[in-house]
Amino acid sequence: MKLKLIYPRWPKLPNQPEFNLPPVGPTVFAAALPPDVDVDFYDENVEDIDFDASCDLVAISCMLTCQAPRAFELADRFREEGKTVFMGGIAIMLHAEEAARHASSIFLGEVEGRLQAVFQDFQQGKLQKCYDFLHDYPDTSLIGPARRDILKHHLYNYRGVQMVDLVHASRGCRFNCFPCCTPYLGGRKFRPRPIDQVVEEIAGIDNNRLFIVDNSLAQDDEWEKDLFRALAPLRKKWISHPIKDTPEILRLAAEAGAWYVYQAIFDTSDYIRDRIQRYRDHGIGVEGTIILGTDDQSLDDIKRLVDFLLEIDLDLAEFTVLTPFPHSSIAAKLEAEGRVLHHDWIRYTAGEVVFKPAKMTVDELQWAYQYAWDTFYHDASKEFKMAKLYLDVMKKERADGQNPDIRLTRSKWGRNE
Repeated sequence: MKLKLIYPRWPKLPNQPEFNLPPVGPTVFAAALPPDVDVDFYDENVEDIDFDASCDLVAISCMLTCQAPRAFELADRFREEGKTVFMGGIAIMLHAEEAARHASSIFLGEVEGRLQAVFQDFQQGKLQKCYDFLHDYPDTSLIGPARRDILKHHLYNYRGVQMVDLVHASRGCRFNCFPCCTPYLGGRKFRPRPIDQVVEEIAGIDNNRLFIVDNSLAQDDEWEKDLFRALAPLRKKWISHPIKDTPEILRLAAEAGAWYVYQAIFDTSDYIRDRIQRYRDHGIGVEGTIILGTDDQSLDDIKRLVDFLLEIDLDLAEFTVLTPFPHSSIAAKLEAEGRVLHHDWIRYTAGEVVFKPAKMTVDELQWAYQYAWDTFYHDASKEFKMAKLYLDVMKKERADGQNPDIRLTRSKWGRNE
């Protein structure tokens, strides 16, 4: 059976370097397919779709809200051509009713152990309109290694640098952060994969640099310590979301190859200052993730926050505008208060204001977003600061006896001079 699997393109933010990471959703989906399914994968962010290539079924994997309009457009086109279109992924779960109007069938939830029955239904002409497993989570031991063989790895290269491969060690999140959709999608329970299976998958990835995409590694201290101890012998270098801020765990993370972390920065407190410094004390870089436009922020608050980031000499900063994605608690609040401006999903990029702020006008918040990017990167571009992190990891690789296969130059990565 021939399956055409598509990952639709989406609008990139103008302030960010235009590189693409190999997507994790389609590879995880492909890992759960029946063995007799032959996959032809297209990531529309890095290549054109061959619309003429024959297939028995079209599957569309969609992660982002701003990706959904293109997914719906593709689904409509294939269905007009007489193809059966099967859709799934995070954005399909968030926009299920709308997606169902475009697809022949949608899948809600996690796929492990469930696709055999779906494909049997298709082959028997009994495909259901909706397979709903949204809050019925499979045993995490069923999660197999992602099918990275479907990827065209040479397309995920930025200025001579091979991009990181993505992997996940757990699902679900016990935290309940107000902008996040994870409580709706993956539940409030931390669901780790068996560590031996995670290590086996990571050991088999032909890339020394990884991004562990879990919502947070700081959910269970003993699991986190066991994971880091198990990863250390692999000598991989990896990025993640927050690591637990204790001396033992930070030491183990550094020994396991922690390269840098994405750390939410929400104020100018000594707590944040000290936490960033503790990462650095262990040789771990920090990319701050900063949401602008929360109800407690004024324009002056945002200016002070940017000054603070420069003061602590943060390695990288990624600024986003607070965005009320469906099924997040902030969306429920803003909708109830009549503050959501529209549901034009392609504009829900986290780079455009789509709600009425509490202490600013819409235009002021949009200005502040650009101000934050321009001010933080006034002396060196994001590309140049990224290059510094890559140089750091190359030094670590050489110390481990590894031979980095890339060269970084100032002219290739850019500097504001």
